[in-house]
Amino acid sequence: MIWIAWLSRLFVRADLRVFDEDTLALEWLTGQAVEAIETAEGSHSTLIAASELAQHLSDPNWIIFDCRHDLADADAGEHGYSDSHIPRARFAQLDRNLAGMKNGRNGRHPLPHPKDLAAWLSSQSVANTSQVVAYDASGGMFAARLWWLLRWLGHDKVAVLDGGWQAWTKEGYPVTTELPELTPREFNASTQRGAVDVNFVHTHLQQASMRLLDARAPDRFAGKNETLDPVGGHIPGALNRFFKNNLDEQGRFKPADVLKREFQEMLGSGSPGQIVHQCGSGVTACHNLLAMEIAGLSGSRLYPGSWSEWCSDPRRPIVRK
Repeated sequence: MIWIAWLSRLFVRADLRVFDEDTLALEWLTGQAVEAIETAEGSHSTLIAASELAQHLSDPNWIIFDCRHDLADADAGEHGYSDSHIPRARFAQLDRNLAGMKNGRNGRHPLPHPKDLAAWLSSQSVANTSQVVAYDASGGMFAARLWWLLRWLGHDKVAVLDGGWQAWTKEGYPVTTELPELTPREFNASTQRGAVDVNFVHTHLQQASMRLLDARAPDRFAGKNETLDPVGGHIPGALNRFFKNNLDEQGRFKPADVLKREFQEMLGSGSPGQIVHQCGSGVTACHNLLAMEIAGLSGSRLYPGSWSEWCSDPRRPIVRK
């Protein structure tokens, strides 16, 4: 059944590819098989196309979240949602719903308490059986935060809309101003996974057992144009992987084989489990986590406090270059 589903989609797409090496062909075929399995089982755990989401707009077990946001204007996302959104989409506000309480030392977007996040998800009709889809208008940078948070709570049936709001509207799918009816359901969080704290990062600085990937723009990484945090620079030993490098010219994620090759170049002889992702506040770092998952490189972790937490203590070392 799975292979029939995959072959059917392959012929419909007329996706003919030529590979220079057998290993590249095998990697691509493996990625297609995984996608076919997810489709056949009705579960999506990385990306979903607008055409696929459109087929499930009336499915009550599919819960859609609009995660549009602007770091320079906290109300912009909610205004956009009020103007129009995907039918049945709820609104997830980054600061209010996808982050916890700040104390001046734990970063700009600390993790919410698991119980608080689970309670909010329950109020939005999310259950442990739900297929969740998140989208934004920023290449997935905010939707990926919700994607990671759900996985942190043990819920893998969550996907990011590839191409986001722009892909949905460009392809002519319906939008609405109507608010969805919310019927509370029970969402039970399981053991939290995939995060490390500032003490872990400090202890493992420049050790082979940890490789830091910083998702910020190159100028902020170098400390030359810090617009969000009081101190510029980066954590010693960190490598820069700007999250926008995960996207193609249309704002969609690059193919899995391309992402895998690019991340493996940064990994060298290391394994995905050695990677700790960070950014300014634990948001765009989730984009790199998602990209590695798409590439089949599972096991990397998030440092949620990221640069905004790290630089809050002047005793911690920083690099500017």
